[in-house]
Amino acid sequence: MRRATLREGLGQTLTLAWRSLLNLKRNPWELADFSFQPILFLLLFLYVFGGAIAGSTEDYLTFILPGVIVMNLVFVTVYVGHGLNTDLTKGVFDRFRALPIARWAPLSGRILADMVKQAWCTLLLLVIGFMLGFRMGAPATGLVWMLALLLVFALAMSWVMVLVGVLAKDPEHVQLFGFTALFPVTFVSNVFVPLETMPAALQRVVALNPVSLLTEASRGLLSGGPVAEPAMGVLAWSLIITLIFAPLSVWALNRRLARG
Repeated sequence: MRRATLREGLGQTLTLAWRSLLNLKRNPWELADFSFQPILFLLLFLYVFGGAIAGSTEDYLTFILPGVIVMNLVFVTVYVGHGLNTDLTKGVFDRFRALPIARWAPLSGRILADMVKQAWCTLLLLVIGFMLGFRMGAPATGLVWMLALLLVFALAMSWVMVLVGVLAKDPEHVQLFGFTALFPVTFVSNVFVPLETMPAALQRVVALNPVSLLTEASRGLLSGGPVAEPAMGVLAWSLIITLIFAPLSVWALNRRLARG
């Protein structure tokens, strides 16, 4: 069978990404998960903890909105592994292998589709934040840079969830293992409370957490503050995660497909 060219593979990736997005028509509750859950998180933390942590919900909104955006972005990557595992367990990838398409197109198409969903979640939370009274304290171009930085990190984290999706025996285990791994990374961070309020020993761990770095950079891009140093940290973590988990994921996927 003739190998697909790079140009053909890119076209096939777009087609398969569109296929994944069209599945939302048959399963609209998946889009609801992407939409309602982050809004509930934002409202819950804003109005339950806002007064205690920041003194007012107005001040806490400026602090928490970028954090919730980052937290939701990280959690949404679980759906990459979930969707991949669903395709594997239902034999969809076996059918793809019989087609004259690039071997990497189904995987890249799945990741691309989920990055579109992640961008949707981010924009939705920003709209809700502005409706609640959030106002930017930095140039509007910060929105574009923040979205780009978020998607770079989301792509890196997607490879982690791809590996989970390949190794798990069913979609339910993907969610179990995925959320179990992501909860400590997300909550041991500066998403909800300022770094300086934590014990000194914990501060050192939190400061190195890529979720904390991404949150700090997002706050800087939206409200003003340090951007360059945390953004470079995010890019470094994204590169490290990708270099480790992308080859492992592709190896594990090929091994699973070879086993049949």
